[in-house]
Amino acid sequence: MPLAGQGMLLTSMDIDPADELDFNRWYDREHLEERVAIEGFLEARRYIALDARPKYLFLYSTTTVEVLDSAAYRERLAHPTEWSKKTMARFRNMIRAVARITVSRGVGRGAVLGIVRLRPQAGSADSLRAELRERLDPGGLDGIISMHLIESDPALSGPTAELAAAAGAGDWFVLIDGTGAAAISAVMAAHFTGSTAPSKPVSSGIYHLMWDLAKADIASR
Repeated sequence: MPLAGQGMLLTSMDIDPADELDFNRWYDREHLEERVAIEGFLEARRYIALDARPKYLFLYSTTTVEVLDSAAYRERLAHPTEWSKKTMARFRNMIRAVARITVSRGVGRGAVLGIVRLRPQAGSADSLRAELRERLDPGGLDGIISMHLIESDPALSGPTAELAAAAGAGDWFVLIDGTGAAAISAVMAAHFTGSTAPSKPVSSGIYHLMWDLAKADIASR
């Protein structure tokens, strides 16, 4: 499948403009590499909003969702760097979801990502997943590379010792990888956010890929 591994950590947040330069330096010079270096992490992708809120989005792929409850990951959460503590205290409108990748169809990933946040109703998970699986087919859709569903684990998502407040626990996220915003916007409206959507979305948006980092990039240095 186009997404690496079976687990994913999704985080998204805003940052005050006065802190944005240091925030970006932290992600680019320390945080992404620190996370990808943890055993079981495979890669990280960093996005900025084209038409979305919060402004920044991060996807971390792991071999399994259990990696995100492992001793190695918990140890890193319990011992953040001074730069991490300072930066994370500045996060605003934080979303954090530890999720299982349950659907991933297509070949490859795109430079633009559409995201639709869903909140399944009690007892509807199986039927909603089946309906989404049918819709998450990039075949025949111009400009769409791959499509995915990730389902967050409520017990593992949400706040951590570093993050006092975070949303996203229990939510699902549809991810649409494409080559341009117009193609993604059309697919989201037709299949996931319009009047025929299988579930009313909590939110939706479109992001541009800033850069990505794979485990092999660190190992080859």
